[in-house]
Amino acid sequence: MRTTLAAALLLLLASCATVPPDNPENICEIFREKPSWHKAAIRTQEKWGVPPQVTLAVVYQESSFRHDAQPPRRYILWVIPWGRVSSAYGYAQAKDETWDDYKNEAGGWFASRDDFGDALDFMGWYMNKSQRLNGTSKWDAYGQYLNYHEGWTGYRKRSYDSKPWLKRVAAKVQERAERFGAQYRSCKADL
Repeated sequence: MRTTLAAALLLLLASCATVPPDNPENICEIFREKPSWHKAAIRTQEKWGVPPQVTLAVVYQESSFRHDAQPPRRYILWVIPWGRVSSAYGYAQAKDETWDDYKNEAGGWFASRDDFGDALDFMGWYMNKSQRLNGTSKWDAYGQYLNYHEGWTGYRKRSYDSKPWLKRVAAKVQERAERFGAQYRSCKADL
């Protein structure tokens, strides 16, 4: 009896773990495999005006669709783990302070960074603010990613100009958003 109960509990816990989509390069396949993600993307678009292809392109870049993604650890003497490079966590790689701001302003106290719907809502809030504060279109994945990475003040100060690697990453996010957008237009009616 105990073995059966333990096995059932283990199975239940394993089923709660969210795995990345089988084909993260195709937004249609992502949404077919994970219909709740499509619903979350639509809710984010309706609430914040950010198109699904932009939020998913940023999630792809930030976490590769891993719910528990975290930055690398720091080490003392190259062997002793000593904290993380930043407090970023979850699908959106939201930092503690920014996540707290989001929860205070828009997300509610029960929002979780490892919940896909909450992560997309956070991104919608952040990108909506990027448009309000810095004039960055919600359809501009390149500009939105630079805001997301550098913060609103850093973006205004053009801190990314001294980071050619970051501009290359933002260009990849833009390309992916464009590809996701074309794919989404081809399957949106069938989802």
